[in-house]
Amino acid sequence: MTLDPGSADIIQLAWARYLGLDDGAFAAARKLDADAVLEAGPLSAGARITRADESRKSVDFVRLFGTSALVGPQWALDAAERIPDEELAQHVTLLTLTRQHGGHGQGAAALFFADDLPLRQPAEELTVSHGNPEAIELEGLCPPDDVNEVGLSDLEHRFTILREDNGRKVPVACGAYTEWEGILAHMGVLVDPDWRRRGLGSLAASIAAHEALAAGLTLQWRADVSNKGALAIARSIGFSAGGIQTSVLLG
Repeated sequence: MTLDPGSADIIQLAWARYLGLDDGAFAAARKLDADAVLEAGPLSAGARITRADESRKSVDFVRLFGTSALVGPQWALDAAERIPDEELAQHVTLLTLTRQHGGHGQGAAALFFADDLPLRQPAEELTVSHGNPEAIELEGLCPPDDVNEVGLSDLEHRFTILREDNGRKVPVACGAYTEWEGILAHMGVLVDPDWRRRGLGSLAASIAAHEALAAGLTLQWRADVSNKGALAIARSIGFSAGGIQTSVLLG
């Protein structure tokens, strides 16, 4: 689905606050981009927002709806000054820039957003739990890498689908969200490997997403660029691609 232009402004406001930028930083950069096109033509380089933070323990590059931002120590900003956005978005580029400062981890994640979604109706009656024990049990059934990426324990509102198995209700999929920067609903979905490829992840995500929309939040989905399953779920339920976040930890 297509995002309302106002929703893009809301999303960029949330990320500006997360990165420690002025609320209007992305809007100002868009204006600089437009002025550059008028003066130098459409092939001119776009404006990149930067913020030096010598105490920061990471270097973070974010590109949202065509506007980019880079936050980290001044030496990192200087090293990245002449590197195009397309290269900075690659995790290997940030690792190379920060190697002498212990750069490691985190990776690159695709960012998806939605301000409305079609309602998905289950083919049969479902039991959905809002409790923590079921979500914790589900985490124990999933690979640690999946558990760490989704981070259900950090997502306040959880909706776990239960199915009958040998006479007891067992958790098979959980869609969850938490309020992020007071504006967005940061989403996550976890599915028992034995129950994948049955549409349960998409259904759990849809349940959580509509609860978040009803709370007046704009939806955000963040997934590692190599996580094909999570990317497919986001697209299948109607999220729109909005950008990328690439980060490395320092020291």
